[in-house]
Amino acid sequence: MGACCGPDREVRAGEPAAGGPPPPAEELERLAAAAPADLRMAGLRGGVFRMGSEDALAYPEDGEGPVREVTVSGFALGVTTVTVAQFASFVLDTGHRTDAEAHGSSLVFAGLLPEEARRRAPAVARTPWWREVAGACWHRPEGPGSSVANRADHPVTHVSHRDALAYAHWAGARLPTEEEWEFAARGGLEQQPYPWGAEREPGGVPRMNTFRGEFPDGPTAPVGTVAAAAFPPNAYGLHNMTGNVWEWTAGRFGPDDARPVLRGGSYMCHASYCRRYRTSARTASTADTSLGHTGFRLAIST
Repeated sequence: MGACCGPDREVRAGEPAAGGPPPPAEELERLAAAAPADLRMAGLRGGVFRMGSEDALAYPEDGEGPVREVTVSGFALGVTTVTVAQFASFVLDTGHRTDAEAHGSSLVFAGLLPEEARRRAPAVARTPWWREVAGACWHRPEGPGSSVANRADHPVTHVSHRDALAYAHWAGARLPTEEEWEFAARGGLEQQPYPWGAEREPGGVPRMNTFRGEFPDGPTAPVGTVAAAAFPPNAYGLHNMTGNVWEWTAGRFGPDDARPVLRGGSYMCHASYCRRYRTSARTASTADTSLGHTGFRLAIST
């Protein structure tokens, strides 16, 4: 992945630890009670669009270009990413244990950790703002002592590509292709960098959850996820297609790189360092990697 986007599991600091305990059943039940009764999908008719970017904001090394015409068949896409509450329903029903839980740790942005926890957690080589936190997982996002009790409507994080596929199978859905994801993110706009148009902050008003301040040490606003339905949706009724959390897709990064592709950027992206909060931006990671700024949304063929 790009440096602020997150390293793959194989470059993590430290050795795998024993997995932590699963969440108590009563905690799962409380979280699951907040989940909507349906998948909340937006039906999209599909069509032809110009995929990719070659403008000054693009990262050629990420394979954003060339711009090409792509045809997408009709499909439905989640109005939001899968939430903590929805994932709790899945775990309650299946007993699923995530890769982060099995590994015993996950990667957390240092800016989210109390000072003592930050000192204890090993920094990742070359990207020291990522810390390997023992016990961090989807229901303990900053490790032991943290909680998702007040984040039931936030995107679930610390989920690997394998975890996302398991959830999708349970839900009778799938992950979107890269083509579907970008078609949906653009909201019918032609070659615009953001789901709402050309300006990142029209009228100076933020339209997505990204890092505010000099990355990584100077946030001027709270860092972390916001509700999955925060900020106005695009013209297709889809929330937070950029910013908040990276989203796993069914795509692969390149002909010689089979790592799964992520789209959309996250709360850690900032123009001073990483401008991957755009409709054409992409990155990749290994299928077992879990991070505190990565989630997913579902697709269904129609």
